[in-house]
Order: sequence, then structure tokens, then C-alpha cells
Amino acid sequence: MKRAVLVLIGSCLVLAGCGGGKVVAPTAETVVGTLPKTGGVSGGDPAAGKTLFASQGCGGCHTYKPAGTTGKVGPDLDDLAADAKKANQGSTEEYTAQSIKNPSAYTVPGFPAGVMPSYSSLDDKQVADLVAFLTQKS
Repeated sequence: MKRAVLVLIGSCLVLAGCGGGKVVAPTAETVVGTLPKTGGVSGGDPAAGKTLFASQGCGGCHTYKPAGTTGKVGPDLDDLAADAKKANQGSTEEYTAQSIKNPSAYTVPGFPAGVMPSYSSLDDKQVADLVAFLTQKS
């Protein structure tokens, strides 16, 4: 019986000593150099993007003033920046590229999921061109 009490007291003392350490932050306080950007799209040609927008039939589903289109099946691309902000999926450029490559990743509320086809057959340059056209500042 004495032995069981001693083991119990010893266990309590060991456990009482736990948790008295210092809390350490999980991130570095200083970053040397720059961190790589992920998923970014840059270097696109808006004029080439406008041509792709027309040739891929994007205007049949989307309204977009710079393209002169009035489609109503998909979201109004004149509201692209606001939709990107609501989606919280990265920058407007990242959101736009993701929407082209994988349209099922996020669907703008009020529009049916699975309607927009994937344009995964477009190469990175073509996606960058479309992104440059769709995100150009008027």
C-alpha cells in the first residue's frame, strides 16, 4: 500500500512539473531574402488575351465590357475583382487563373456549379494572356 501511495505521489510531482516552459512562436522573426509567390500569373499580353477570349467563346456566357460581350450564363467579368475578394482565393490574378484552369475550384454564388468547361488545355502563356486581359485596369 505504501508503495502505491509513493508511486502516486511521484507521478503527481512529475506531472506538476510539466507545462512550465516558455511558449515559442512558430514563425521566424526575420526573413532573409524574398519568399516565392505561389500561383501567380504574370507577363501576359492583354491583346492576345482578348483574341483568346473571343476564339474560346467566353463572351457567349460572360458579360465583359472590354470584349463587348453580354452573356448571362456565367458571372459578369466586369465584377471579377469583387468576386475574387469574396472568394478569398488569393489575388485577382490568381483567382482568375484558377477559375480558367479549374472552374470547379470555386463557383460564384448565384451561378450553377459545373457549367463552365475546364480550359486546362491552354498553356501557361495563354492563361497569362487571358488573365492580363481580364484583369486589366480600364
